[in-house]
Amino acid sequence: MYRFLLTRQWVILTLVMLALIPTMIELGFWQLHRHEHRVALNKVIGESLTAKPVPAETLTSPGGTVKNDDLYRRVSAKGRFDTAHEVVVRRRTNNDGDVGYHVLTPFVLDDGKVLLVNRGWIEADLAQTAFPKVPAPASGEITVTGRLMPDQTTAESGIKDVKGLPDRQIMLINSEQQAKSLGKQVLAGYVELVSPAPTNNSPQLIAAPEHSDIGPHMAYAIQWWLFSAGVPIGWVVLARREARDQARAAASAEQSSPETEPAPA
Repeated sequence: MYRFLLTRQWVILTLVMLALIPTMIELGFWQLHRHEHRVALNKVIGESLTAKPVPAETLTSPGGTVKNDDLYRRVSAKGRFDTAHEVVVRRRTNNDGDVGYHVLTPFVLDDGKVLLVNRGWIEADLAQTAFPKVPAPASGEITVTGRLMPDQTTAESGIKDVKGLPDRQIMLINSEQQAKSLGKQVLAGYVELVSPAPTNNSPQLIAAPEHSDIGPHMAYAIQWWLFSAGVPIGWVVLARREARDQARAAASAEQSSPETEPAPA
């Protein structure tokens, strides 16, 4: 009754279904891991945003890396802005989704090291070929506070590091690149400026990240696992339907065939 399972068509179908089951299970675990990563990141962000600021040099150093547990941690530093070596970061959006620049200004600490400070967003001109007019930061020695961020890379951000850009324009905020350009020791990563409070002419500060949404990854994981369970069920349903159809076809053929006449005496 089920000899049709040995046909080429059904062998291929069975092999495809057997391959789909572990694939869907693996996709479910992949979504589960993304869910766990999102939950852990939200926890880090929440704790970092509510923690008291600490000196920047306690969490980052020249040539080092920003640890995952220190992401968005509020840090402070005392020094002076170096606007002569200020650059802008292309193709960045503001809180409303408009495309413009981020203003990256070196902040020279009392010990001579440099902390990169993202002062926020400004509107871009249509040509984007010349260094834009950037509102000046506070002058003299001040104390800044910001959220600590890791160096940006193409692999992590998906942003291509285009070369040959107009003067003082960059694509990625990267302390190693800026250290080569400045010829100074630059602390790893950068900070998103929080204070001093901006004036009317200051760049638009970057909003603190949302850290309450866990995303749809857990729902997707459950969906993939349900799909993997549905594959063998679907295979059984198809096989039984095929067996039933073949049985009906055989019975119909038997009923329609002419009866054998008896041989003459």
